[in-house]
Amino acid sequence: MIDQRLRGLNFGGWFSQIDAVIEKDPETFPGIDKHIESFLLNKDIVRVKNAGFNHIRLPIDYQIFFSEQGTLVYENRFELLKQAVGQATRAGLMVILDLHECPGHDFHEGVKEAQSFFSHQEKREASKKVWLNLCRAFGENPLVLLEILNEPVAPSARVWNEVKQEMADFIRQNAPQSTIVVGSNLWNMPSTFSELTPLPDPNALYSFHFYVPLLFTHQRAPWIDDPNILVSREYPGEYQLGDLKDRRLESEIGYWDKARLLQSIEPVIRFRDKYKVAVACNEFGVFHQAPRESQLRWLNDFLSILKEHEIAYSYWNYKNLDFGVISFGEQLHQDLAQFKNSDRLDKEVLEVLKSY
Repeated sequence: MIDQRLRGLNFGGWFSQIDAVIEKDPETFPGIDKHIESFLLNKDIVRVKNAGFNHIRLPIDYQIFFSEQGTLVYENRFELLKQAVGQATRAGLMVILDLHECPGHDFHEGVKEAQSFFSHQEKREASKKVWLNLCRAFGENPLVLLEILNEPVAPSARVWNEVKQEMADFIRQNAPQSTIVVGSNLWNMPSTFSELTPLPDPNALYSFHFYVPLLFTHQRAPWIDDPNILVSREYPGEYQLGDLKDRRLESEIGYWDKARLLQSIEPVIRFRDKYKVAVACNEFGVFHQAPRESQLRWLNDFLSILKEHEIAYSYWNYKNLDFGVISFGEQLHQDLAQFKNSDRLDKEVLEVLKSY
């Protein structure tokens, strides 16, 4: 069971979302295996530990290791995953092992189409085969937490409540001592905690993600097809909308400041207090292209809320993927002032994180 407040960073882009890494720097991409061997090293784990953090969240995409049927295909990569987890836990860091994509579920594709993981039992059975390998490899390590699925996009709260219980039961059967991490429906949005049911299991951590408002945190993000995202916005600030393509933005009209950020996570706080459970924000951040001072104000406001309400956190992201405190080979962000040092390290954001 979690007995301390988790404070850490995501190591996304290492065993997950490698396609996004390739897209940003295709000419120098060394191939998947070389990428895994070189993208993050033990020195990065040491840096996180020495900075005062106590865990990493390690996202993994099933297809890096497994077939669509859940069969382990790339054993060499799985060995590299074991090495990575071993290095982190030997350094004294906990690891949230996050199944970022599973057979039949891709959180990004869930914006556009229904995910077969929820409607086809064979997809869940394939995912259980993936989890069986993960439980056998990591289930006896008390420093490893097992996250059922990243950002589920189920058609209803009822469906997610049923499916997450099915998956949690399977994980618990094969990892009796591990802390299970479960998120809320619709991309782990805080608002969907009002419909989430707790697991009948005391050894669980409940996760939400927070990029609210998207109009600020994702301004100019190229993967969101909506003209409102192209507007430069300061924080705090008053936000209005033009023509909409992304219906998620309808709720973001109006003035945004610390009070409204707190209001946005109140369903999480109510859930925690009602069921006496642990909660964590396992992803949050601001796209690098946002106005710099506003980015820092947003981070300070949100982190202070988490600290005041004793909520754990995992910052998105440690390296690259448009949010990282380190940025290498991302042409869009190449000339940003915060990365003008030999380590390409955003020291200001790192110091803000360390202070909370």
